Amino acid sequence: MVLIETCKGVRTISLNRPEALNAFNQAMWAELCEAITAAATDNSAKVVVITGSGRAFSAGADLREKSDGSVDNSKAAVGVAQLVTLMIDFPKPIIVAVNGLGVGIGATICGLADMTYMAESARLRCPFSSLGITAEGASSYAFSRLMGQQAASWFLLSAQWMSAQQCKETGLVLDVFPDGEFMQEVMQRAELLAAMPLVSLLETKSLLMAPHKKAMHKANKRETKGLAKLSGGPSNIEAITAFGEKREPDFSAIEAG
Repeated sequence: MVLIETCKGVRTISLNRPEALNAFNQAMWAELCEAITAAATDNSAKVVVITGSGRAFSAGADLREKSDGSVDNSKAAVGVAQLVTLMIDFPKPIIVAVNGLGVGIGATICGLADMTYMAESARLRCPFSSLGITAEGASSYAFSRLMGQQAASWFLLSAQWMSAQQCKETGLVLDVFPDGEFMQEVMQRAELLAAMPLVSLLETKSLLMAPHKKAMHKANKRETKGLAKLSGGPSNIEAITAFGEKREPDFSAIEAG
């Protein structure tokens, strides 16, 4: 479910379910967590780049699994929490390279990176409100810090798309590159970092993360509780059912009740 390549000190981890827009199923959660865990202690990997195969970065959690009942919502929440914990604690620089659309964890993962870059045509969406659930990925803390309170609130509450340029303007991503040159530009920057002494990268990242790590872990725990509270609730069931039936969800009866 993930492709791994190491070159010039850069470990590239590519989400590899292009037919499903790199949506996360249980196997991909596990493989990505394993890849990140391995990179943490492998000195041949000084910098990690996370990107997607095909035309998408990641469409988030695989709603097809949820709509057909083949996966428990609580297990997906555990997968998110584990990945977030690993990324918060990861000692080396992480670059997220958003090559195409990113939804859900495919958007909130940007707040866990040391640097995020987006392709010009890429866009992000946090659909949590429209799914009757709540934020994930420590985004309730990280997005406010990066984007400011109002932009973060709009992004997490509205379930609207943000273009690559909007993401740059709000501070969620560092830069935007033309689609045809995207990975070349990202790898150039990753290789520049990887040419630095590993001890310096480790110490400087530790210092940069020191004021935020505890707060991000707390946010992850709060969000996991919030997801557990709302997952499988009436609004979430209606949203998932509507997705499976290819219709717009109707929350009016739930709200009235």
